[in-house]
Parts: sequence; C-alpha cells; structure tokens
Amino acid sequence: MRENENVILSFAIMAVLIVFVGVLQSWGVALSILNLCLISAVMSIGVNIQWGYAGLINFGVMGFTALGGLAAVLVSVNPVREAWSVGGIEILVSIGLVLLLVFTIKVISKKIEQSKKRNILIGIIIGLFIILIRTISGPAIEAIESVNPATQGFLGGLGLPIIFSWIVGGLFAALVAFVIGKVALGLRSDYLAIATLLISGIIVSIVKHEDWLSRGVKNVIGMKRPAPYEIDLQQAEWFINLVTFLNSSKLNLINDVIKKEKFLNQLVMDASTIFVKLCFAGLFSTVVIILLILTQKALYSPWGRMMRAIRDNEEAAKAMGKNVVKQHLNIFIIGSSIIGMAGAMLVTYDGLFTPVSYQPLRYTFLIWIMVIIGGTGNNYGSVLGAFIVWFLWIEAAPISLFLINILTSNFDHSNEFKKHLINSVPYFRFIIMGIGLLFIMRYRPKGLLPEKIKIQKI
Repeated sequence: MRENENVILSFAIMAVLIVFVGVLQSWGVALSILNLCLISAVMSIGVNIQWGYAGLINFGVMGFTALGGLAAVLVSVNPVREAWSVGGIEILVSIGLVLLLVFTIKVISKKIEQSKKRNILIGIIIGLFIILIRTISGPAIEAIESVNPATQGFLGGLGLPIIFSWIVGGLFAALVAFVIGKVALGLRSDYLAIATLLISGIIVSIVKHEDWLSRGVKNVIGMKRPAPYEIDLQQAEWFINLVTFLNSSKLNLINDVIKKEKFLNQLVMDASTIFVKLCFAGLFSTVVIILLILTQKALYSPWGRMMRAIRDNEEAAKAMGKNVVKQHLNIFIIGSSIIGMAGAMLVTYDGLFTPVSYQPLRYTFLIWIMVIIGGTGNNYGSVLGAFIVWFLWIEAAPISLFLINILTSNFDHSNEFKKHLINSVPYFRFIIMGIGLLFIMRYRPKGLLPEKIKIQKI
C-alpha cells in the first residue's frame, strides 16, 4: 500500500508541474513535454526490461530508436514509382542475395565441423557474394538517388497508415536484436555494453548514408500522422463551433465584428494545436498504460521471478536447469522491440525523419539516466524517471534564466558576468542533470521508486 502511495504522489507532482508549465508558459509547450515524456517512458520501459529484469547492459538504444524511425518511413511514405522502375528490381535481387548468403553460411556451419578450411570457405563465399551484390546494386542505387534528388531520390515506402509502423518498428528492432544477441550476448557485461554501442553507431551510419533507403541526411518531411492536421481543423465547421462555444464569454465582450473575427481565428488556431497534441497524448498514454499492465504482470509471473533469479545469480540459475543464454536473448529481443516501437512513435509525433539527430547522449545515455533515477527494476519508476528527466531537460533553460534574472537583478544589463550567465543558459541543463543524478545516487541509490519484491505466500 505504501508503494502505491509513493507512485500516486510522484505522478501527481509531475502532473502539477506540467499544469504549471501550461499556465505560466503555454498549453502547447506543456502538452509537447507530456508527449515527449510518454515516448521517453516507452524507451525507458524497454531498457528497464533488459537491465532491471535481467541485468543486460544495452548501450545501443540509439540504434534501435533509429530502426523504429526508419520503419515509419518505410511504412507510411508513398512509393516513388519512378525510382522503383529504374532500380527497384535490382535492390530486391540484392536483398535476396543477402538472405541467401546468410542461409548458405548457416548451412555450411551446420554441415561442416569447425576448422580452418571451413573458415576459408565461408570467407571466399562472403567475398564472392559481396562482389555480386555490389555489381547488381551499385548502378541501381545511383539511378534511384538521381531521381529528383531534391525531394525524392529514394524508393519510398508502402503508403500505409503510419500507426502500423509502431508494430513494424518493434519487429525491425527485434530482428536486429536477435542477430546482435546471437553474436554479443556471450560477452562479459562491459564488453556487451561496448558492442551494443558500436553496433548502434553502425545502424545509424547506414541510415544516414544510404539515401536510396531513407534519403539519408536530406531527411524525410511531411510524413503521415494518426491525428488530424491543424489546417483541416481550422477549416472544419464543427471545430470552429466548438471553440466558439467554449469561448463564448470572451467573445461576447467584444463588440467590434472585425476584432471578434480576428480573435476567434486566433483562438481556433491555438485550439487546433492543442487538440492535435491531445490526440497524440491519448495515443501515447494508451501505449504506456498497456505496456505497464503487461510488464507488471510479467514481472511478478514465474517468468519474471526466473529472470530476476538469473540476474542475481547466473550460476545458481544454471544449476537449477535454466537456459540462461536463451532467456537473455529473449529478454534482449523484447526490450529492443519496445525501444524500436518508441522510435516509430517519436517520428510519428515529429512528422519528419532526421537521421543526423540520432545521438548517443539523447537516445542512449539520457534514457539510462531515466531508468537509474526512477528505479531499476521498477516499471513505474522507469516511467517516473522519464517524466522527471525529460521535464528537467526541457525546462532547465527557462528555470535557469528565471533564477539568473532574480539573482542578478541588481546588476547592470551591460555587466559581463550577467551576460556570461545568460549566454550560458543552454548548458545549465547538463549541470542540473548532473547534480540531480549525483543527489539521487547519494541519497536514493536504488532510485526514487526502488524495486519491490513480492514474497509469495505458501
């Protein structure tokens, strides 16, 4: 009961802070913070499943997030028919050859015992396939990227509703996590962390430079979204009538018809932005709630108890007959798929795909800070950490500027020290995040909402 009180109180405080932002700044900013907090919460749940449940260090969050963003492009963007006509078949053939190469290597590995000859054979086959794939795909890629490069220059996607990309993003991330897990999960924890970080860098590098696939650094803009567009709402009669009804008391105070019309137009524009963000908030909240329900049930299920037993003592779990490597692979795939889904959600909300924005600080280490501050092994703690960290990340600059203006109110505007502090405001977020993390680690080393182990009654 005490734990539930702490959870309710913590989220109530966060809700009050977001409301304060809406009152003091704007409701558009407040809802933007809320939506990004919800997306970050999905990412932190994925990391918490891997680290909190099984003790796996995954520093490749950035790569799985990028895969989710790529899924949004491949699912929702309309296909570029001219690009498909000049090189689409060759690309499909090249993909087929890659799959054939993987299958061939797997068959050879099973049929021929480990030896120097087998390694040489596999090396020769890989070299021949690379030459063949490059010969087929090279001219096709050049032809595709030359098709109206200013606005297209890639194959496009399937033209489906973008919400399907949330599932596809999870599947992409799960597939890559399976491959990574097969290769890297046998490594020691520190080597696993380095391996996942480097592999995520490779993934992001591919997304940045393969223009035929994702337009690379040229970005993909104007993507579809599951919420209505503001311009459509501003022209919808039902929405205008709704805004008029909600603001009738303010409108009745204005006698001038022209001024009233201008004021109503401004209200409609502001309300359309808020309405769209509320729609996103509803969708993202639904995902977070579903994930919380499922992860909580999994945490206290026999499977969850087994994973915690493996996390706490692998040798004892092996002695009990548990397949530790298999379970690590399973949970690595599950956590990564959730991160991939969050990546697709983020691109859906932004409406654009920008590969250069995928940086380790934002999409790996900041997510880890959320999990650590919230409470490792506690799903509610991960969500709370996402809200706290992202709220501070966005509001650190306004809060710092407000405090600087108060503390230096007696200083002249030309004072060099005051000017230096004001110019340094963007960097105060790093100071605040660092100090906050130090305080949490010192006074709440297990996080704000520590892991709670329920003792089963016999």
